[in-house]
Amino acid sequence: MTARLADIAAQAGVSEATVSRVLNGKPGVAATTRQSVLAALDVLGYERPVRLRQRSAGLVGLITPELENPIFPAFAQVIGQALTREGYTPVLATQTPGGATEDELTELLVDRGVAGIIFISGLHADTSADMQRYEQLRAQGVPFVLVNGFSSKVQAPFVSPDDRAAMRLAVTHLAALGHERIGLALGPKRFVPVQRKIEGFLSSMEEQLGLGTEEAESLVRHSLFSLEGGQAAASALLDRGCTAVVCASDMMALGAVRAARQRGRNVPHDVSVIGFDDSPLIAFTDPPLTTIRQPVAAMGQAAVRALLEEVGGTLPLPSSGGARAPLYNEFVFLPELVVRGSTAAGPKGQQSLSRRSVGEEEPTGE
Repeated sequence: MTARLADIAAQAGVSEATVSRVLNGKPGVAATTRQSVLAALDVLGYERPVRLRQRSAGLVGLITPELENPIFPAFAQVIGQALTREGYTPVLATQTPGGATEDELTELLVDRGVAGIIFISGLHADTSADMQRYEQLRAQGVPFVLVNGFSSKVQAPFVSPDDRAAMRLAVTHLAALGHERIGLALGPKRFVPVQRKIEGFLSSMEEQLGLGTEEAESLVRHSLFSLEGGQAAASALLDRGCTAVVCASDMMALGAVRAARQRGRNVPHDVSVIGFDDSPLIAFTDPPLTTIRQPVAAMGQAAVRALLEEVGGTLPLPSSGGARAPLYNEFVFLPELVVRGSTAAGPKGQQSLSRRSVGEEEPTGE
């Protein structure tokens, strides 16, 4: 083995340690250096390790955290169709409670020789997760794209909705309806999209209602990204006197509607609710849900384009010599407010309507 390493190192013009790192799929090796080592293997007649062999041009992995939330099947459909049009076959890998982890699914796809992988709402969105797993994947020569989440520690294309803008849309809509106690229900704080939504919510509450950071933060509740999580968070916000609740997902919003009804309150006349995603069929709930539409079609197609550019080698590669590579772009897509039947005038708005109905003049504030 020592002789082989020495031969390969001499042929590639690198150190034996570098050859060892390439053969074992370790990070910290520039893409050009890695290719030189692989070329040296071919020239000397050595067989490449299985993990380093030429990848299939036909398969692309797609890893999602679950399929119960309808937004993930929606992404899978858009991405799958876009890949099929480009001549690739999508391989859907889904995590389930007690089942395979993201790392295990990644290893499975790599062993199958996929040309690349698209991660949706994966560990890259979790600020407490070790991002080294993605650098190791890159060191193995596997192109990948990350959807919904961002980390400056990962060298890869990112595709995200503008979560801050989404909260501005929601708060502005509710404030215009006369709501002054607006709550925010979302998932665990360690997730990047959650942190961004909080930032947008706090700044919008100050801009629209003049609330300071401390007061606005008291109207934020963390829970699980599920119907039950939304119900629990909304219950706490209703206890805080909120007349409107903005939720981080449509599933959480349906839980908020349930929480209001369990207290004998009507949605939207007593409590307004806004979701996030505009999941399939959400327009047919009772009441039809006002929500922030995540541009799934545009985001999914952008993720596929970015991955195919990675596969084709047209995106920037990591730099050599241990220096940091130029950061990849994060492609950020603007969301859209879709107004339906789950939002209506709040207490202040109802007072204005009442005054107008009886011919009273509204106060001018002078």
